[in-house]
Amino acid sequence: MTETFTPPTRFAVPGRIAVSNQAASVWQTATITEIRRETPYAATFRLAVPAWEGHLPGQHLMLRLRAADGYLAQRHYSIASAPDGSGHVELTLDHVDGGEVSGWFHTVAGPGDQVEVRGPLSGFFAWPGDRPALLIGAGSGVVPLMSMVRHHRARRLAVPLRLLVSARGPEELIYAGEYGAETTPVFTRSAPRGTPVGRLTAAHLAPLLAERPDGGWEAYVCGSNGFAEHASRLLVAAGQPVDRIRIERFG
Repeated sequence: MTETFTPPTRFAVPGRIAVSNQAASVWQTATITEIRRETPYAATFRLAVPAWEGHLPGQHLMLRLRAADGYLAQRHYSIASAPDGSGHVELTLDHVDGGEVSGWFHTVAGPGDQVEVRGPLSGFFAWPGDRPALLIGAGSGVVPLMSMVRHHRARRLAVPLRLLVSARGPEELIYAGEYGAETTPVFTRSAPRGTPVGRLTAAHLAPLLAERPDGGWEAYVCGSNGFAEHASRLLVAAGQPVDRIRIERFG
């Protein structure tokens, strides 16, 4: 009989979320100020949110579009930017076939257009920067993890941070120009000459887990259901404590 392992979702320690629940529940008008192409299928949208009270890396927001006839469409999106007090947040969206919201962003939206947002939401996947972080993501699952990487760099944090990011090929690697020594890319279908091609394996995790900083790693896994299940199984098999694996999944 095969046992199915599903790591639990764990909430952040109370008190680490600086924004009040009341503030996060209020819808605000956000204005698109910049659009940056990341890959053929993903783009980053920078939003000015004047009353934004801040967020923690790993949190997300609710975004709402309102049509002229009153029809509403809303989605949850991870925040890609580090908290910086600028009154701006960035979202990186895949262009999903048939997607009402992502389709509008990728084919209609431009600087000056407005949407409604509220947040930040959820503390279970937040990383305040207070413990060693081992980040594992695939595809657009890297978005909340990049917020953590950017926060780590912006604050010049001494706490160890490592990122394993999986993509089908270099052309689909979101934020390709931003990665540094903390990042190991994994390519599943095509790769630069001399780079192995294949799925994330225990061999990718081994050197990172062998580093084991004081206090051990807090692991953050984000990606599709299949990827999250696969990555979490590898972590547990390699000895990562189950209660120190945080998972955010989609699809």
